[in-house]
Amino acid sequence: MELSELTVRSFANLLGSDAPAPGGGSASALAGSLGAALIAMVNALTLGRKKYADYQAISQECFEQASALKENFLNAMEKDTEVFNEFSAAMALPKETPEEKAVRSAAMQEALKRCIESPLHMMELCLEAVKLADGSIGKTNVNALSDLGVGALMLGAAVHGAWLNVLINLGGLKDEAAAAAYRIKGEQLLNDTVKLANLVYERVLNAL
Repeated sequence: MELSELTVRSFANLLGSDAPAPGGGSASALAGSLGAALIAMVNALTLGRKKYADYQAISQECFEQASALKENFLNAMEKDTEVFNEFSAAMALPKETPEEKAVRSAAMQEALKRCIESPLHMMELCLEAVKLADGSIGKTNVNALSDLGVGALMLGAAVHGAWLNVLINLGGLKDEAAAAAYRIKGEQLLNDTVKLANLVYERVLNAL
């Protein structure tokens, strides 16, 4: 069964068990999904309200984009566990002969790249989602304003968590050029997302 099909309690119990996956990466993706879901909810609560007639088209578009991001995060949650399992499988390859060691090492390096690219993709989703949260302030139902702030906080947590998953895998990557490129991309995504998420939270906080 996919992680996203589990009950909340079952997922939490699995996360808290001695199973190595799901772990922090999947938890980060789930946080991102919840953040995107909150943005979708706020816009859904704006649609059809006369008070926000001028923003209906914007809210509809934002609702659709946030809903799509929610699903993308859930897919990323599954992917995170999938790539971890791929790396574990590579580690389990035989290593008795020089040839076997070479095959195992190459497989581990390829799996490591996927273990880095998966959370990097999550970080991209976080930035997209927090931009929607920022664009929703002042154009959506004021009674749900606090939910935009919570959404921004969830996305901030998600991007930080994803970045930690990038870093822990970068250390094992032998391709220094690829590692440097991954680091530059991740640092930029982290800085941009955190800066905007904090701004959204402060704007919401000051408006309450």
